[in-house]
Amino acid sequence: MSGIHLLPDLLINQIAAGEVVDRPASALKELLENSVDAGATEIEVRLAQGGMKLIQITDNGSGIPATELPLALARHATSKIASLEDLERVGSLGFRGEALASIASVTRITLNSRTGAEDHAWLVEGEGGALTAPQPAAHPVGTTIVARDLYFNTPARRKFLKTEATEYAHCEEMFKRIALAHPAIGFTLQHNGRVAWHLRPSDLATRVHAILGEDFSQAALPIDVEAAGLRLSGFAGVPAYSRASRDAQYCFVNGRFVRDKLIAHALREAYKDVLHQARHPAYVLFLNLDPLGVDVNVHPTKIEVRFRDSRAVHQFLYHGVHQALARSGGEEAGNRAPASAFFPQGTTQASSAGYAASRFTPEARPVQTYMPLAVHEAEASPFYATLFAGASETLAPPAPMPEPMWEQSEIPPLGYALGQLHGIYILAQNAAGLVLVDMHAAHERVVYEKLKRALDLSTVPTQPLLTPAALNVGPLDVATVAEQGATLAQLGFEMAVLSPNSIAVRSIPALLQDADPNELARTVLQDLREFGASRVLTERRNELLGDMACHGSVRANRRLSLPEMNALLREMEATERADQCNHGRPTWFQMSMADLDKLFMRGK
Repeated sequence: MSGIHLLPDLLINQIAAGEVVDRPASALKELLENSVDAGATEIEVRLAQGGMKLIQITDNGSGIPATELPLALARHATSKIASLEDLERVGSLGFRGEALASIASVTRITLNSRTGAEDHAWLVEGEGGALTAPQPAAHPVGTTIVARDLYFNTPARRKFLKTEATEYAHCEEMFKRIALAHPAIGFTLQHNGRVAWHLRPSDLATRVHAILGEDFSQAALPIDVEAAGLRLSGFAGVPAYSRASRDAQYCFVNGRFVRDKLIAHALREAYKDVLHQARHPAYVLFLNLDPLGVDVNVHPTKIEVRFRDSRAVHQFLYHGVHQALARSGGEEAGNRAPASAFFPQGTTQASSAGYAASRFTPEARPVQTYMPLAVHEAEASPFYATLFAGASETLAPPAPMPEPMWEQSEIPPLGYALGQLHGIYILAQNAAGLVLVDMHAAHERVVYEKLKRALDLSTVPTQPLLTPAALNVGPLDVATVAEQGATLAQLGFEMAVLSPNSIAVRSIPALLQDADPNELARTVLQDLREFGASRVLTERRNELLGDMACHGSVRANRRLSLPEMNALLREMEATERADQCNHGRPTWFQMSMADLDKLFMRGK
């Protein structure tokens, strides 16, 4: 083991690059923030191969003087701060003086800039940290920085990068964050020569509409509250616009996009009473406060912050959003709305309130099915003769009922189905009395256990769709389909990329053939995108299969025939843990004859 020694500057910068520039999107973020700090009003981004081959940023900001160009690419050199007081009150997006040096150490970089006081531009070039002397160049007032071949000199690090589609999707998401935070700036994004985004300078509402779309704009509540030096502004989606993932959550602190546990908890609590726990709200919110009240120097990526009065910030955010939802009628409307407005298709909800609106529709109208009650004619005739004495000419006694359909010794544990109640519960008769079954919860458990067994045996049967289902998705989902074909096949799916924003679902698991293929695909892709294939097939395996089973189970208000009901009862008897659904709710209850006698006070 060698003695203690100083590391070379290049190695120091490459180590820092591992934290600051872990992928092309991280480099793009740092370069865009520099352009914003320079006062640019127009910023153009050009990418090639998802940013791995090329990242080029051109802005019309203040530019960099020729004498400072080499310093701009040096480590711990910055124009943003000069003292501890500046650090504590930092108002710019960049300030650490690490990003450009880190990027220059792992790319082939060109920096071309001109200030308003200079007659022409100046250019420096670098490769792996070595820079040329500034030389005259042509450029309007502003700066262009070009970073090529990310990690060309650290091939081991380059191997950790994903496919071009995945890296571009992350770059695009980073672009949207910066564009949302600065609507007064015009942004353009090109990828492989094609213009993907062209955003003109505008107000916040117009920028939000352009990036998040018409649906969010129609469902967004404007928020603008201020108290005790804190201001919260932006838009919060109504509960009905809930999402299956957190892909529409943008929160900014003093113009900086952050992912903070305190903020996330406050907003989750604000939606708690109006949103199902499996769904996520959508919002674009801006928290502004005195820079002294927040520490942004927590992590090199600057995506984490620490508040000096965290409790006050938490309460302010909670009450600001909670009151906005209340003023809009969100809480009241949320309780009245049908379950489909708040819950993903197939989510179980035992409360009768969720079905109140559809209970008496023609499709859900109660129908009395045949109940094989054993009544012998010899016993019934004298009774009816007495009951209808004097009216025998107009009211004939009823026809004798048939004998029971089964022998007492042959009745299975859950009995035989008698009928359905409001399309939700199955009524069955067994040796002990009456069995009440929640048909969706029971079928969900049966399908879930079958999926687990099939996946354990690597034999998940597939069902090709007669017409492939086309699905509009985001770039990250498209990249997931392109990368995870083997994993999807293992789960019983066949998907293909149709375009940069759409996929086709060609096959689904045969056990889920009655499910909505679009909802199934979104569920599976969300898990693969958030957790990766290895975690999905190991620690996240049961959660994913549970969600899939939920989509593939019978729905409330679906009319089942007696053979279908009995088939479900027999499958329940053959399935492990069939007395509870995947979410922990009971699937059936037994009411004995003694229980029924008590209800009707028989024997008293």
